[in-house]
Amino acid sequence: MSCLFNSLQFFIKEDSFTIRQKICDYLLANGQIMEGLDTSFILQLESNCPAKYIDQMKNTSTWGGAIEIQCACNIWALTIKVQNRRDGKNEVIEFVPVTKVSERIIELYWTGGHYEPVR
Repeated sequence: MSCLFNSLQFFIKEDSFTIRQKICDYLLANGQIMEGLDTSFILQLESNCPAKYIDQMKNTSTWGGAIEIQCACNIWALTIKVQNRRDGKNEVIEFVPVTKVSERIIELYWTGGHYEPVR
């Protein structure tokens, strides 16, 4: 299972497989990722084929990233702050729901190849 989904389960309290599937279902339903941009357009930029992107993301060995973080924000009304520790600057990337309504804030850190929850 991908470290992103394992990290999200710490806060969402659903197993990582279910979290992954809900995110894939959200993408499949063309749920909004970013205001003003069609979800299928964004996925096409990633893989040239939205259906292929979603099929690959359903695979438990596929790593999740920014698209999946944004989906989690939208599905569970979360603000997710990601501490980018990849380059030593420790900058924070903040993801917010497209509705701008967040029920809580969670934090993850990212090393460039691995996510962990900040507890």
